[in-house]
Amino acid sequence: MIPVFDGHNDFLLRLLENPEDRETIWLKGNGKGHLDLPRMKAGGFAGGFFAVYIPSHDENDTTDYEALMNNPPYDLDLPKPIGATVAQPVAAAKIGHLMWMERTDKLTICRSVADIRAAMATGRIAAILHFEGAEAIGEDLDALHVWHGVGLRSVGPVWSRPTIFGHGVPFRFPGSPDTGDGLTETGKRLIRECNALKIMIDLSHLNEKGFNDIAAISDSPLVATHSNAYAVTPSTRNLTDRQLAMIRESDGMVGLNFGTVFLNPDGRNASFEGWDPLLRHLDHLLEHLGETRVGLGSDFDGVSVPKAIGDAAGLPRLIETLKAHDYDEALITKIAHENWLRVLERTWGE
Repeated sequence: MIPVFDGHNDFLLRLLENPEDRETIWLKGNGKGHLDLPRMKAGGFAGGFFAVYIPSHDENDTTDYEALMNNPPYDLDLPKPIGATVAQPVAAAKIGHLMWMERTDKLTICRSVADIRAAMATGRIAAILHFEGAEAIGEDLDALHVWHGVGLRSVGPVWSRPTIFGHGVPFRFPGSPDTGDGLTETGKRLIRECNALKIMIDLSHLNEKGFNDIAAISDSPLVATHSNAYAVTPSTRNLTDRQLAMIRESDGMVGLNFGTVFLNPDGRNASFEGWDPLLRHLDHLLEHLGETRVGLGSDFDGVSVPKAIGDAAGLPRLIETLKAHDYDEALITKIAHENWLRVLERTWGE
């Protein structure tokens, strides 16, 4: 079984919402979501980026987002910004769950590629602590150093909701990622400080001007952990060919998002039979980025995924499909994990 190192998952959100059941959810599985230890082992899921995302809660919002995203065109309102004082306890709780997972002796929080390789060699899940949205980092950036001290090695300045650092894209179809202003001055300081600490910067969810700002400032490879091709599905969340060219020029990479809403050419969130939309995106990314700059960024436990994958246990079916699609084993191994380790070595200075 070819091991898979994955660019993005939201498993920690399930633990945050069900802390009393976390032992069952993690070690045994409760039949929900996409991830748990048994299904990871069954599918060859060797590790990946575990996201700390701060949920938006509006008890008065009764919008049926699933229905809207199944009937394009749509343009969903973004939640209001969340301040650091609200976000920091939530981030600490999620990190606490990840540290508890490490204490079960089934997972390692990795701070280097050597840590990732060692975990994979011993059968432990290799986890990178990632912030999907930087709300838990205050304007003075002091908290960035605190989080780095406990293992933070990857930061996305925004999850589509705006922050003091920049602006994300709304969930809109059809729609261009050119949706507004770029990074704030505080956001530009964040990028420079991440560079200094060798923290990877994630471009997924950023709007086009924010993407351009990071490309101009950052001295690290440009990376989008869970994004797809705009030329195939014209969603605001997907990357244009111009953006893909900039990522290629920086020798960065893109992780293919399994979300059906970002794969379906018509922008619907509904699942689909077979593999064609996923393969169209993967072929396009390989054409524009090259074989060493494409990986997987499933977004497990954060999106609806194709029926053919189902959950982490379905990853071997994806590998077999890539073989049938005339990808050779060397290319599949690069996509499955080698490209992630390569770009992390460059980003983290190893």
